[in-house]
Amino acid sequence: MKALCISLLLTAGFASSLSGEQFRTDINPALQYYRAFILAPDLPQADHDYLFTNEWRGQKLPERVGELLSRYNNQFTLVRQAAYSTVPCDWGIDMSPGPATLLPGLARNKGIIVTCRLRAMWFLQNRRPAEAAEDLIGALALARNSSRDGTLISVLVQIACENILCNTLAENYYQLSPETLKQIVDGFDAAPPRGTVADCLSTERAYFHAWLKNKIIDLQKQNPGDESKVMAAVREQVTGMRGDEGGQNSESPASFWDRVLKASGGTSDGILALLRTEEPLYEKVAAILALPEHEYETQMKEFQQETRQSADPFVPEMFSAWEKCRAKEFGVLVRLAMVRAATEYKLHGEDGLRSVLDPYSQSPFAFQRFSFEGVDRGFELKSTYAGKGTPELLIFVEKDGPPFSVSPVPAKSERTAK
Repeated sequence: MKALCISLLLTAGFASSLSGEQFRTDINPALQYYRAFILAPDLPQADHDYLFTNEWRGQKLPERVGELLSRYNNQFTLVRQAAYSTVPCDWGIDMSPGPATLLPGLARNKGIIVTCRLRAMWFLQNRRPAEAAEDLIGALALARNSSRDGTLISVLVQIACENILCNTLAENYYQLSPETLKQIVDGFDAAPPRGTVADCLSTERAYFHAWLKNKIIDLQKQNPGDESKVMAAVREQVTGMRGDEGGQNSESPASFWDRVLKASGGTSDGILALLRTEEPLYEKVAAILALPEHEYETQMKEFQQETRQSADPFVPEMFSAWEKCRAKEFGVLVRLAMVRAATEYKLHGEDGLRSVLDPYSQSPFAFQRFSFEGVDRGFELKSTYAGKGTPELLIFVEKDGPPFSVSPVPAKSERTAK
């Protein structure tokens, strides 16, 4: 037995937890996350609503909150361990169903991030910053690993989770020591690389565009000379890709299919011709997504204008989402840089703040004190980036008190800054 244990130590990577216990680091993180899903507590609906529908910011968390959150300890042990994995995350998802592929882990991943926010509040209130840091580092690694299947929806979930974690740090800034903040940011740096919107292009092309094209070709081979049967099956596939609610707009699937029939001449060969003419657009949008942000913005606007004017109804469906998704992506990159800037500010003052540059302007973030209901509560960092309509900003709370949104849409009626 001793020889076996020594052999395992030599062949497998190990790390230590806060409690000093060793755990393996050579396990696929997805296996740890799937186990974490199983270990999530099955809370009665009343307890679940109590935890997740109440506004807990700005008040002392009652003991009942701590007791309910402690039921997630086993789940978060695995989430924390997965962050130290030395092997890539592979969710083992079979993408052959194309647009019908199910990604059930995404909602569970986001649920873990939401729970992490509450656990961080509880740990900090009870002077357990190291445990808050471990949870946050594990949650950020989970957010990054969420995007490993290469789909656009998975990257959007990653972005949503990163935003929640940025808000969590901003809301609890006053409770985080410089050392704890540095530990968290260092842990974020050590996390798996981000999945990017540009990375998704090949997956989206393969499992939507190419999948539909190959499906039509297979249907033609299976039903030689029976065009009506082929088109009935194609209609089912095309309308199914849009779902009951339609695609990028409120148009019904039936109305969209009518436009496909008109553009294609009502034949499966005509639909294939449409799909083949779209292939150069994938190469074009790939080149645009790879551009620096300022060049990207100009060329993407031109590309979107081109796609909106296309007579091919598939083109807006396949290409209209990239601009909005890229804006969300760059917005969270800015916010992650703000977290780093606020950390440097707590560590090194104004010199530290100025050492971190806005990814968009390549200059320090705009800094100003922030008042809420006439009381100075912290400071606001603002970027020149406004890809989602208003400049990105994040407020870091330096004094406890009534809650407010740390990432609001600027409105004089809601807040004042000085």
